[in-house]
This record gives sequence, structure tokens and C-alpha cells, in this order.
Amino acid sequence: MVANPSIVLACLCAVILGGCGGGTQEAKCVPGLSVVCACLNGQSGAKTCTSAGTFAGCACTAPAVDAGSAGDGDATSPADAAATSPGDAATTEGGSGSSAGTSEAGDLAEDRGAVGSDALATSGGVDGGDALAVTVLRGIFARTGSMNVARYAHTATILGSGKVLVAGGFLYTKPGYYDAIASAELYDPAAGTFTATGSMSVERVYHTAAMLPNGKVLLAGGVGLSDGELASAELYDPVTERFTSTGSLAVARELQTATMLPNGQVLITGGIYDGNNPTASAELYEPATGTFTVTGSMAVARYAHTATLLGNGEVLVVGGYDGTGSLSSAERYDPGSGTFTATGSMSVARLYHTATVLENGKVLVAGGSHGTSAELYDPEAGTFTVTGSMIVGQGTSAILLAAGKVLITGGYDGTNFVRAAEIYDPVAGTFTATDSMSEARNWHTATLLPSGDVLIAGGFDGTSSLTSADLYE
Repeated sequence: MVANPSIVLACLCAVILGGCGGGTQEAKCVPGLSVVCACLNGQSGAKTCTSAGTFAGCACTAPAVDAGSAGDGDATSPADAAATSPGDAATTEGGSGSSAGTSEAGDLAEDRGAVGSDALATSGGVDGGDALAVTVLRGIFARTGSMNVARYAHTATILGSGKVLVAGGFLYTKPGYYDAIASAELYDPAAGTFTATGSMSVERVYHTAAMLPNGKVLLAGGVGLSDGELASAELYDPVTERFTSTGSLAVARELQTATMLPNGQVLITGGIYDGNNPTASAELYEPATGTFTVTGSMAVARYAHTATLLGNGEVLVVGGYDGTGSLSSAERYDPGSGTFTATGSMSVARLYHTATVLENGKVLVAGGSHGTSAELYDPEAGTFTVTGSMIVGQGTSAILLAAGKVLITGGYDGTNFVRAAEIYDPVAGTFTATDSMSEARNWHTATLLPSGDVLIAGGFDGTSSLTSADLYE
């Protein structure tokens, strides 16, 4: 389970007496937010998280019930409540998940200040009476403050303070006019606003950003309109809010990957160098010395690929483009030996796809430029197997939510830039639609906040780069 100390889960109303006051919930919550309880008889109430991190208030008003008629076996137990994931739609009878809810829940879903989750219901239990249900609002997107500069193909990195550093990218306002950006800004989740911070030393697009153990952020490579591919790198210090230069890459590159290793080093793989040539080279950044050193090369030159840290400390590199075509091959990097070895291949070739480690250790590889298909990589078996297909395909970003599900947002479906978002459920092996973003976006960023919300920032809508941002709640 992803460690997140402030996730609001469902308030499960006890069947006895139909009261939310007898329900159970996680011990920790997000101060100021609330969960919405509803009874099937149309009455409802809300439980609000206090500044102390405890729930208060939640109570449904229900018709009087003869307590003697309520069977003990029909009450929802704390153990049952704890076993229910916040994103899961479920019933206590019948066993199968569904998007269960009341007509009130649909109305309440318009209240974008409430906590997002899938519908959860309990049924049965009161002798001959109405079954009681509790509904927590379905995941929704709500607008938050806009960035000061429109941008896409930028980076967004969560800082130790909970703020998000957004840096670089493209500014595009009309056909034929675009520029690389050196500016950066900070998103403050508490205020819901972006503020300017120090700028990078050079403009960067298609660069990488990685949070270091010391709290600083490493921004490396990328491309500038006048400088071509960049070998330079710099560090952002959240305390001083300034960027300072650090050691340079051995190979100037864009569209590479950067993966934090368990030992604190950052692995840089692949990318484009010298105009349009993919590289198989890889290097390691050592924060203690501020230097990059060359490590073993990949078997295949690639860019627009993914590099994902596995549970055993190795890095899975998947897909991409080798200069002649998209790739289905994959390989693993072993930090101990500093070498890459081939592993199983995907069922289809992909580039610009997403790769997300699930709670069971498998890796969900989804979408990309070749359709809606998705597959799972099993690190133990070293093989890919097909899973359910996406609804839209080519989502630009994928985020593992605290419920263990994966949120995939936006992208380009081959014809249109899309607002759509979908959720992958590892248990069911399926994708389902969720609320859409406020605007169509491609090349945006998605960042998981300490609250469990996801910040969607910037992107390209087919006409211009965007300043707008959404929160997935």
C-alpha cells in the first residue's frame, strides 16, 4: 500500500439504527475536508475532518427503528470497513463491485469541494425496512489556481514541503510561434495557487527532474531552441528557491528518463542526442559529488521510453523509439553490476506510453502511440501479459492512487486531444471512465499530493499551451 498519512476513506454507516455515528473510518484524515453520508431513505449528513486529524459530526437522521429487530450479524464491522479500498465500488452482499449509489449521490457529485471516491454501499440488515447506504462522492476534477506561464512538456516534482515545483517546458500560442521556457513556479496545495520561484539557468524542454534524498531537485538535459540538446544540469534548492549548476551529463540528451535508485543515485537512460539520433547510453548522478558517470549501456538505443524502479531495486526499461520504429523490447538495469539485461518483450510496440508499479509489484504498461492496449509486467517471471484495454488510449500521465488503482489522464487519440480520464483496477484488470478534466490536455503533468489529490498542470490542447490546472479529488 502506498504510504500516505492523510487519505480520507469512506464513512461506513452502521446498519443498526441507520446512523453514520456508528460507522468506522481510517484514523487519519485531511483537515477541513468532509465525506458525505447518505441513507436510502433520502436523508443524509456529513462527517468533517477536524484540524486535529479526527472525524466529527457525521450523522444520518433515519426513521425510528426497533433496536430489537436489528440482527447483530447485519452490522458493518470495523474489520470489514478497513478491508474496503476507498476507490472501490462494492456491496456487502453479492460480492461483485459496481458503481452503486443513490440518486442523491449524483446530485452531490456536483459539489466539487467534497472528497472524491467511488460509491460504496451496504445493503440489508434492518428487518423488513429500507436498506441503508453510505455514499462517498465519485472521483472528480475541480479547477484550482492557474500557472503564471502557459507551458507543456515541462516537469512537476513534489517537494518535501508538499509544494510542487513546475519547471521549463514549451510556450506555444499560435501556429509557428513557440519558445522554450526557463521559468519555474511553485504550487501550494494549501492556498491552491502558483507563485513564481527562481528560474533555471537555461530554457529546457523534454528534460527530466528527480527529487534527491537531500530535498533538492535535479533537473538534467532536455533541449533549448538555440542550444539544441543539453548536457547541463542544475539543482533546485527549496530553501533558497534558487537553481545552481551541478555536473554535466556525459552525453547531451532530450527525451531521456531519470530514475531515483535506492542508494540515492539517479539513473539517466537513453534519449536523443545530436539532432535526431537515439542513444543506448546511460549514466549515474551522484548527489554527494555532484557528478555524472557513465554506466553500462542498454542493448537497444531508445527514446520516449519508460524506466521504472522495481521492488528489488532494479530498473525496468520498456519500449520507446530506436530511430526506425517503435519498440516492444524491454530490459532491466542492475545497480549492483551496472549492466542491462534483456527481459520479456511486450505484445505490441509502444512509445510515449506510461508505466506504473502496482501494489502487487507488477508494472502496468498502458497506451502509447499504438492504441488502447495495456499489459502487465511480472518482475518474478520476467514476462508481459495482456490486461484489459483502455477506453481512449495514449494517456499522457499515470498516477498510482492511494486506493491502489491507477489514474490515467488526457493525451491524443489519433484524431483529437482529449479531456478524458480513466481508472485501472488491478483486481478486476479493467479500465473504467472517471470524470473528465476541465480542458483537453496532452504533454501535461500529474503529481500526487500529500492529501491524496492529484494535481494536473498545463499541457497542450491542440491550439495553445495551457496555464490551467485541475485537482483530481
